[in-house]
Amino acid sequence: MARDAAEETARPAPVGEHLGLRAEGDRLVTHYFECLDPGYRGWRWAVTVARAARAKNVTVDECVLLPGDEALLAPEWVPWLERLRPGDLGPGDLLPTPSDDVRLAPGYTQVDDSTDREAEWELGLGRPRVLSREGRDEAAARWYEGIAGPRAPIATAAPAQCSTCGFFWLLAGELRQVFGVCANEYAPDDGRVVSADHGCGAHSEAVVIPPASEHGPPVLDELDFDIVPLEPARDPAEEEALGHS
Repeated sequence: MARDAAEETARPAPVGEHLGLRAEGDRLVTHYFECLDPGYRGWRWAVTVARAARAKNVTVDECVLLPGDEALLAPEWVPWLERLRPGDLGPGDLLPTPSDDVRLAPGYTQVDDSTDREAEWELGLGRPRVLSREGRDEAAARWYEGIAGPRAPIATAAPAQCSTCGFFWLLAGELRQVFGVCANEYAPDDGRVVSADHGCGAHSEAVVIPPASEHGPPVLDELDFDIVPLEPARDPAEEEALGHS
């Protein structure tokens, strides 16, 4: 009865040998059969049969196709935000930032006593030499006209400027009026000096991530499949003779 149920479900593909059985409970047994369908190598048919208490007839409870130890399976689904890596963001792309991102906090709470220390460092105390005004002007012009300025392709497609981004860390001294450092690891300019009117899709206030939702298991199309022939491996000596390295 279990084989007949498997053959009826698998038709027109044949069903292979009986691979064993497992008792699921009282009067409840699952039989396993080899799947010979070329599209499901390593899978097996599982047919569960049952008999009700004080009943004489055995009935088929369910018949499903299950993966075996060597079955080819799709990788486990991972949310796109967890798959994202630094450098994946390009011009026009948006990176949502959740409202509870631990890397961000309300601006009025991030106040410290480092202002005096920054002023002393800008004056050059403790250093033999500091940048001259000409040196600062040359660096500012180079940064502003380069890929960290407002004319970069990723900046023209950005939803907002760096000056309003929570990951924008201002430089010290006079350059803080125009420049800062990007502190977003997912942004293409992470750790680099950018202008205040620069921008990218990783802006902290670009969009808000919708609440995560659970996805159901993938739906398997068991009615059709494509058979892809495998190309035979080439002999390295033959390839060398053809001029390939």
